[in-house]
Amino acid sequence: MNATDELQMIDSYEKIDDVVARVKAIRESCGPYFGIAVDFHGRVHKPMAKILAKALEPYNLMFMEEPVLPQNNEDLGKITELVKTPIATGERMFSRWDFKRLLESGNVDIIQPDLSHAGGITECKKIASMAEGYDVAVAFHCPLGPIALASCLQVDATVYNAVIQEQSLGIHYNKTNDLLDYIKNPEVFEYDNGFVKIPQGPGLGIEVNEELVKEKAKEGHNWRNPVWRHEDGTISEW
Repeated sequence: MNATDELQMIDSYEKIDDVVARVKAIRESCGPYFGIAVDFHGRVHKPMAKILAKALEPYNLMFMEEPVLPQNNEDLGKITELVKTPIATGERMFSRWDFKRLLESGNVDIIQPDLSHAGGITECKKIASMAEGYDVAVAFHCPLGPIALASCLQVDATVYNAVIQEQSLGIHYNKTNDLLDYIKNPEVFEYDNGFVKIPQGPGLGIEVNEELVKEKAKEGHNWRNPVWRHEDGTISEW
């Protein structure tokens, strides 16, 4: 889950209390051993990230994601000094050399490279193997389409330190089409109690619906990050 709306560098404790209330409600509803991963999404700066991380620690999170933007990864050490919660980051990092510096810092527990952005199957396999040498887990970032998801699952099958796989089937921002619309064999992504089988067909194991892809390509595409602003009108991180 996303943790919070945008936060100023120094912001109100009311917003911290709102996040804690949401996480507390999930923990009370789902029990002590249900995995809760909270994504700060780079929306939180170091001063408030320290406060929020400490406030959430009693709820035994599976991990907290991107407590600060990757440009500020040196600040992760400040947070790991405060809490025992595993730290995850990496969806906005794009090469093994970016991850090398992060792994050497010792301030990350789960890395999240994106196969679509960080060099594809081969590069991300190398990144995952490098992380294994540092006793760091991998959770590939994948809020994208069926080719990306199939690719992630194939690499997951070869990566000892893979722990969980993100996917966006039925997610709220799939407004006009879902992942399954773009493949002819949607049964390959049938989840059962949180688990999915590795696609077994040729190649990545999926058959692309090329007719729909061509039809959608005629509409054009110009996706951009939403523009968020603080109450005072200044630009915030999405």
